[in-house]
Amino acid sequence: MEIANNILKYYLRNVLFITGTAYAGKSTMVAMLAEKYNLVHCGENYHMSALPAQILTVEQQPNLCYFKTMKDWQEFVNRTPQQYCDWIEGASAEASEIEIVELIQCSKDRKVIVDTNIPLKDLAQIADYNQIAIMLSSQEMSVNDFFERNDPEKIFIKEQILQADNPDITMKNFKACLAMINSKQRYDYLASSGFFTVVRENTGEDTREEVMKALADHFGLTDNKKSR
Repeated sequence: MEIANNILKYYLRNVLFITGTAYAGKSTMVAMLAEKYNLVHCGENYHMSALPAQILTVEQQPNLCYFKTMKDWQEFVNRTPQQYCDWIEGASAEASEIEIVELIQCSKDRKVIVDTNIPLKDLAQIADYNQIAIMLSSQEMSVNDFFERNDPEKIFIKEQILQADNPDITMKNFKACLAMINSKQRYDYLASSGFFTVVRENTGEDTREEVMKALADHFGLTDNKKSR
């Protein structure tokens, strides 16, 4: 069964999407905008708590079920960059279906802002220009700062890497995985897409309020509503 994009676009009219590369500030901006403008907050991977895990099957959602089928966490952190990249992209495609259903449901009466997994090529078909924002950081920042956040998930992954037979080799491999999924090719694709884009610069300055204002203007949440 397929649902036409124009129908999905109508039902997703109250949803604001933020996508982009790792460590660009997406999660922070989604949280700040949701609080300031009383939006429904759908953070990173929110969809995984929206659907009972037993609903997913290895046959239909192999990537989302990877944690059920992997041998152990050493397998996870020692995959090749291509295997890691294929898994991330596959999981995003599978998660998109869950996201769309969940977003239709929770945006019926209120505006929603989401740190989305939906690929940009699909977002472009189901949302307007002023519903989509891209946040970017350099490949170097995406890789080198990955473990700098006080994020339980990332702390756990780092612990698994340190338990490897050769932690240095495993860390080097995992960073190569991160580099591939945050490649310059992907960065350039997003940057040249024509959608509203914010680039995070590694200046050390706190630009959160400035970035939030720019995003709020773009999304039409302020009096200075912009249109394309």
